[in-house]
Amino acid sequence: MQTLKSVLDGAAGEGIISADQAGVLLPYMQARGVAIQPPKPATDIAGLGESHVIAPVEDTESPRFVRGFHDVLITIGVCIAMAGIWGVSSIFGVLPAVIILAEILVRRQRLALPAVVLTLMFAHWILTTGIVVLDDLLGQDVEPMLHFVVLTLPFAVLMAPFYLRYRIPLALSLWIVSLAAILLGLLFLGLSRASGQPDFITAHPSQSAAIFLAGALALFAVAMRYDLSDRFRVTRRSDVAFWLHLAAAPALLYAMLALVFLRDFNNDALFSAEKGLPDALIVVVIVAVFMTIGLVIDRRAFVTSGLVSLGLATASLLQKTSAAPETYVFATLLIVGLVVLTIGVGWPHFRRFAVTPLPPVLKEKLPPLR
Repeated sequence: MQTLKSVLDGAAGEGIISADQAGVLLPYMQARGVAIQPPKPATDIAGLGESHVIAPVEDTESPRFVRGFHDVLITIGVCIAMAGIWGVSSIFGVLPAVIILAEILVRRQRLALPAVVLTLMFAHWILTTGIVVLDDLLGQDVEPMLHFVVLTLPFAVLMAPFYLRYRIPLALSLWIVSLAAILLGLLFLGLSRASGQPDFITAHPSQSAAIFLAGALALFAVAMRYDLSDRFRVTRRSDVAFWLHLAAAPALLYAMLALVFLRDFNNDALFSAEKGLPDALIVVVIVAVFMTIGLVIDRRAFVTSGLVSLGLATASLLQKTSAAPETYVFATLLIVGLVVLTIGVGWPHFRRFAVTPLPPVLKEKLPPLR
């Protein structure tokens, strides 16, 4: 439930009033008994009576993607039409179609789900066009990191005006992620040329893993800056933080795993289900730590990002038993599914358990407990 203060903070965040005005209005309205009417604690379904009421589930992590089935219907139409345009005109007709649809559906009608889909289509067009153009201009004999930087550069150049025009949180998040990727690419490119080793990452796994981890921490810090600036999650900043966490969480997790398992950094063994018992336990501990971080900051991206690693570690542990392969595969799915369901259903209780021991100064900056 939103409080009067959270509503005024949200209005200040959206630019409707200034922060100073919000600070002055709060005591003024409280002194005159102005309050927000709380919603009914339960809903009677089809007249079943008080014994069949359903308590609402409150959630601070609710990105505003869909505001009704109208959004879903329009999005289906956008996907079908864009698929047809792509087939008929290839990459040449996609950009004008995206711009026209964005002007109508995003700029004028402010439809949330079509805005997300159009942003993803715009990003796909940038990537596809970049690959086609780079293959013609640079050819195949080019340094991998230079190819990566040049391929990522259009995202930073084009996503900025796209966001400024349509104010889509996903577009801003993609722009921030593209900047971080370009900086990492330039750093590795400089290190490769300075060391005279084209594949610096493979030649120096420990330094590379540390650099990746530092980059992931920087992205996480940016996401937390947006998150903490809107602890009640009532403004657009919360949606930006949501998308940034979706990128930062797996980046942090796999950078940490790469740093721990340095010997596996340059091959597929990092993602193998045939790791030893100590390695599998280490993976489980790391994933548990990330899930705890997700509970503290109230972001489920830190739970979902570790599911693959948790599944592989669980399979590795079960593989040590005498069970048949098909048995431990399904047992792994069952265990991971139960973990997800348990955390999902008991999220408010687990989060209260994780946040309660924290200092009051820190708890005041986090989203409130439900």
